Amino acid sequence: MKLEAIRRTPPHAEPEVTREDLKRVETRVEFVAQEVEGEKLLSRYILQQARKNGDDLAIVKTRVERVEEKVEKLEQKFDRLEQKVDRLEQKIDRLEIRLPA
Repeated sequence: MKLEAIRRTPPHAEPEVTREDLKRVETRVEFVAQEVEGEKLLSRYILQQARKNGDDLAIVKTRVERVEEKVEKLEQKFDRLEQKVDRLEQKIDRLEIRLPA
């Protein structure tokens, strides 16, 4: 509807609405409705991906914790082996001292 047509309409008279005006409004409403549906679809997809990423992150975190535990156990084993090697070196050194040259 054109602004001039509204201005020419008497104050209490109903403005003239054409089929063309209604069609334009209908087209705009349909466009906005499609846009809203698209936004909803995108929001659902983002939410789904966020949930999936959260699940993946939890799995990775669990695996990292297991690896940390294994590394800690390996460090303890290595420390014990290092102590054994040190004791063996000391024994060898004492044996060398005792052996005649």
